[in-house]
Amino acid sequence: MYSAQLHGPDRMQDAFPISTTGRWLKAPEGFIGPASVARVAEEARRGRRDFIRSAFAAALAGGTAAAAHAQSNPVPAAGGDPNILDLPEHSRGLGKPVAADGYGKPSQYEGNVQRRQSPGLTQTAQSSVSFAPLQSLFGIVTPNGLHFERHHQGWWDIDPSKHRLMLNGSDARLLKTPMVFTMDELMRLPSVSRFHFIECGANTGMEWGNVAVPTVQYTHGMLSCCEFTGVQLRTLLELAGADFKRGRFVLAEGADGSSMTRTIPMELVERGEVLVAYGCNGEMLRPENGYPLRLVVPGVQGVSWVKYLRRLEVGDRPYGTKDETLHYVDLMPDGKHRQYTSIQECKSVVTTPSGGQVLLDRGFYNITGLAWSGRGKIKRVDVSVDGGRNWRSARLQAPVMDKCLTRFNLDWVWDGKPAIVQSRAIDDTGYVQPTYRQLRAVRGSRSIYHNNAIQSWLVTESGEVRNVQLS
Repeated sequence: MYSAQLHGPDRMQDAFPISTTGRWLKAPEGFIGPASVARVAEEARRGRRDFIRSAFAAALAGGTAAAAHAQSNPVPAAGGDPNILDLPEHSRGLGKPVAADGYGKPSQYEGNVQRRQSPGLTQTAQSSVSFAPLQSLFGIVTPNGLHFERHHQGWWDIDPSKHRLMLNGSDARLLKTPMVFTMDELMRLPSVSRFHFIECGANTGMEWGNVAVPTVQYTHGMLSCCEFTGVQLRTLLELAGADFKRGRFVLAEGADGSSMTRTIPMELVERGEVLVAYGCNGEMLRPENGYPLRLVVPGVQGVSWVKYLRRLEVGDRPYGTKDETLHYVDLMPDGKHRQYTSIQECKSVVTTPSGGQVLLDRGFYNITGLAWSGRGKIKRVDVSVDGGRNWRSARLQAPVMDKCLTRFNLDWVWDGKPAIVQSRAIDDTGYVQPTYRQLRAVRGSRSIYHNNAIQSWLVTESGEVRNVQLS
């Protein structure tokens, strides 16, 4: 494979004549309809979990044809291009007026770019998850309307004038002055804004045993990255007179029906990392993502980013709540469970080319994807197109920030032969993303959470891209 060194505007044309530049079809969007979702859910209730994989495979076959139809206005092989020669309507008349929509919306031609559910994954829609369309996003920021969701009892649109945040101590000596804040009071305090990724602990969980789903939206889409705005939790605890020497843990409690509660180590709070956030990407949080108030715990699995935050309690030991002792624990090969394994380890995934996409030509492609680490910054991302036999370092696209998604890119000329595309991330602690063989040697294959193994995409001779695992 050949990688051009591009140094100026003319170098791309010199290295890759336009006739050799590869074209590709997007992965199909929304290729599983309501009827299919209902059928898969019924089969899952009967215990036929493998039916999920077959349903995805059947739907994907039809979805590829739909994607091809969506890109049905190619440049003619000969003669003039009517898209240039015939002046289009939008160049001959008045467009829509300013502020025709009080809140801007995506183009009608991007209407299929949506977060989506995985059929049969959960019994009820209120205790479920939607996946962000990673294959259709650019850069590192997830738009608010595409931020993945995870709910344990459904979501609410809460009246912010009635919402309260309470601070107390499990022992009166741990917090000098219990306090209650309104939203107005919180938003008058000094604020900070930071970019961080949030990843569900169960992201890629369906792939622990074998290949289960076809596209990157479903393998890795319980992942988003945003600019969060709020007050440092340390500031609130200082106002209330918390004893940071004795109170080494904070219990965070949400206001939804599940009363989600999680223990937060005080060392994260002391470093100023933990935020009580009301803003996301320059506007208020969306209801599906915790409006009007949520916790932001950088680098830690998303379940600890408690939504609809209503209470914080300072304690001197972990609280052992149901969602950290019974759920969100790691089943080990010897039958024991690891608890309090909250840090999201270094991980990456190629988003193009990825499952469901089709490469139409031999020639130049830009391999691109995302890398992240709950322990710090991404230091390097290596990419392989031969299943891990050989690796090349990708370009890290600025900005590269702490506990934040990092976009990477690599030039690639596809020769039309089968290829297995992988990425391997290394963070600034020296941690190297493991293969499935390495991960399973330690963790087995029966877990649900914290799967950070290297993802493999098979590019077939026909150009179709499929999800595969290497033994």
